[in-house]
Amino acid sequence: MRKMMTAAAVVLAGLPAMVMGETLKVKADAPVPQVMDALQAAVEGAGATVFARVDHAGGAMSVDMDLAPAQLLIFGNPKLGTPAMQDDIEAGLLLPLRVLVYSDADGQTWLAYADPAELTALEGIAEDAPYIAMMQGALKKLTGAAAGM
Repeated sequence: MRKMMTAAAVVLAGLPAMVMGETLKVKADAPVPQVMDALQAAVEGAGATVFARVDHAGGAMSVDMDLAPAQLLIFGNPKLGTPAMQDDIEAGLLLPLRVLVYSDADGQTWLAYADPAELTALEGIAEDAPYIAMMQGALKKLTGAAAGM
């Protein structure tokens, strides 16, 4: 059992470097819930599927802990994600797409997301894969719409 846990730890230790590459941020001038509602509406309006909306601050509150407002939207479009996973199944570690909407220590609201170019760190995904540019464009458009509300 200990060997399995150690092996899992070794495998998981390699994930943050790939998963946590460049983070792109967009400033918003409304509270987290409003920005998240606008993001979800933009995603759904674009025809993508919302898989989950995670309220991190609500989770913290449920265990009597404090956390600044923070919500995560997990969404995707199989027409974009499936080709990436066909090229390298480990793309599923970064897909579906995720956008974190949070309030920083100064009360400023931000939308943050990983650059889909991080997928090129995977062996089977070419730097010029067309779905990467499409994902980048979609994230820029969706976060811009939510920030501008």
